[in-house]
Amino acid sequence: MEDATRLFAVRGAVCCGNSEDSIKKEVNSLYLEILKRNGIDEGDIVSIQFTMTGDLDALNPATALRLGGNARNVPLFVSLEPGVKNSLARTVRIMITFYGKNKPEAVYLNGAEVLRPDLKAGKPD
Repeated sequence: MEDATRLFAVRGAVCCGNSEDSIKKEVNSLYLEILKRNGIDEGDIVSIQFTMTGDLDALNPATALRLGGNARNVPLFVSLEPGVKNSLARTVRIMITFYGKNKPEAVYLNGAEVLRPDLKAGKPD
């Protein structure tokens, strides 16, 4: 028997260089990897929230996602992370709220894995 569809949120993060190309590449890679690992269809996404560290000012991550041709009909929101001593630099975090049937797996890429050492990349569900 399949689980019932319910509302979930999945998180992730990626480190980027402070350039339009890097932010666009890394944000889209993170987004697509989250969808792939979790079997999420864009039609099931309710909204996407980003945060970014203050040292990234070359491109808004929501704009980066749209420029990559993704999430065209999904509400996006971006906020600046507070400056916290010793926090990971040049980082974009994402939270995707979606309807699904399975508990999602968080995804951390390109150096952001240090934020969640309790999670192992590519672990099976």
